[in-house]
Amino acid sequence: MDYKGFILHHSRCSSINGKGFDFWIAKEGGIYAAPLLTDPEYIHICLEGDYSSPDTVPEPAGRGQQLFAAGKLILELAARYRISPLLVEGHDDSCPGAYFPWKELVIYPADGYH
Repeated sequence: MDYKGFILHHSRCSSINGKGFDFWIAKEGGIYAAPLLTDPEYIHICLEGDYSSPDTVPEPAGRGQQLFAAGKLILELAARYRISPLLVEGHDDSCPGAYFPWKELVIYPADGYH
């Protein structure tokens, strides 16, 4: 399948209804896969938590584990499906939220971080 990239959601997203994501990343970094990929164009990844206001952003310690897991997952899926790991976007303006820490999501494969 030829995917265009990755779509990130937070778990308070109204389109997350039990089948609107392909992978769920828990606050502590656990990754859970849906039985089938749900969208023929994008791989959807849902991060547990709410990044829509500063009061609901997960704590930095847990967020670090979660974002590390997200970066590793994106790199693995990018290699498996032959798509650029840099093609990551939010679901919409409110999801994954205005306070999603994009700069903490390390997905550049050449830096050796992962």
